[in-house]
Amino acid sequence: MKLRKTRGTRAALLGTAVLSVTALALTGCGAGGGTADATTDELTVLVEGGGLAELQPIADLYKEQTGTTVKLVELPYDGLYDRIQTELGSGSVSFDIAALDAIWLSAFADGVQPLDDLFTDDVKSDLFPGLVSEAQVGGKYVGMPIFTNSEILYYRTDLFNDEKNKADFEAEFGYPLAPPTTWEQYTDVAKFFTRDTDGDGQVDLYGTDVKGAVETEWLATVSQAGEKQMVLDPASGEVTIDDADHLKALDFYTSLLPYAPAGAAQLDWAGSQNLFYQGKLAMMRFWGHAYTQTPDDAVVKGNIGAAPMIAGPGGIAGVPGAWYLSVPTATTKSDAAKAFIAFAYEHNDLSIDTSLGLVSRISAFESQADVAGHENYPAILETLNSPATYARPATPKWQEIVNTVLTPMLQKAVEPGADNAALLKDAKAQIEAIIK
Repeated sequence: MKLRKTRGTRAALLGTAVLSVTALALTGCGAGGGTADATTDELTVLVEGGGLAELQPIADLYKEQTGTTVKLVELPYDGLYDRIQTELGSGSVSFDIAALDAIWLSAFADGVQPLDDLFTDDVKSDLFPGLVSEAQVGGKYVGMPIFTNSEILYYRTDLFNDEKNKADFEAEFGYPLAPPTTWEQYTDVAKFFTRDTDGDGQVDLYGTDVKGAVETEWLATVSQAGEKQMVLDPASGEVTIDDADHLKALDFYTSLLPYAPAGAAQLDWAGSQNLFYQGKLAMMRFWGHAYTQTPDDAVVKGNIGAAPMIAGPGGIAGVPGAWYLSVPTATTKSDAAKAFIAFAYEHNDLSIDTSLGLVSRISAFESQADVAGHENYPAILETLNSPATYARPATPKWQEIVNTVLTPMLQKAVEPGADNAALLKDAKAQIEAIIK
């Protein structure tokens, strides 16, 4: 598969399996690197399940063209973090490359090598700005993105295309029914579709859901509100979570509760998907990869539309959900590892037809603009390209902040009678204690 649109210079594909790893490191989309050990016959890469799916076709082609086996070692999410943390801390590693969740980059930055030589102008021009900035910790690039994700808007096309629904909605709200693009429209549509559909006196269709057990969707709302320093400013150490934009975001987030099923405090990603697939939600904000993974027995199968994430006063905004390839300082195969990362960037488009179907390069997303079955790609592309889309703060304390402050705060916020301003003020104090 060739990318139909590219940014910067695209080098010719490497033609034969006898090319040395050195040659591979010095070719391909301007992703330069140091010379590599041509005798390396195996590289070990630690990955999570999604990374295994995305990298397998690239690893297979690398073996075919260079003779080097790329061994992908799959670990569960928590197990991957623990193993990387343990081995980097010991100074002795069993792997040459690790796939890192974006929120781990700051925590592991001291144990991985700079990849600055791979981040040429051509490479950076074909990556979303948020990914380029997120890849930098302490002034050096510590990971190359292999795929990225964002929440987008999913909606029931059967409900939105129904002629009676269209007439009734316009009569009530004064504008045509369509996938919402703003907070106000999202609220209107959520209200409109919250109803009793079988006449038993009980609401059985809701306009949306509200997730209290995960933090990322609210963080996207924070950026939509116009906030440029999500939760805290790592550079200054200032905790921003109690400012006006964060409160505006939390107020909007919780204002949707009347149009969502009960039990928001415990609702997570899996629960949200189940509600949508069972036909109980008219809309869902969810990660872009889910578009192609709808179960065959889902009530909504064949009736799902995809649109960019909604916009608040600050514009369209999602939270990039990227994974990066990093090279541990302790590996003895540094150059070979960097050569594979350069190769993975060059052949990023091979990940399009995997189970997740996610890529990192803008040109790879653009190549699917008119491809049936990939209607989620333009939605992800527009969301990630929005100037209001910001990465999460680069702090090694981020996971602790999420687990002990953000998620518990949201679970309290979605309960009746919550004082959002007080919750944010309390969250600020807790975060300041964590990062001091």
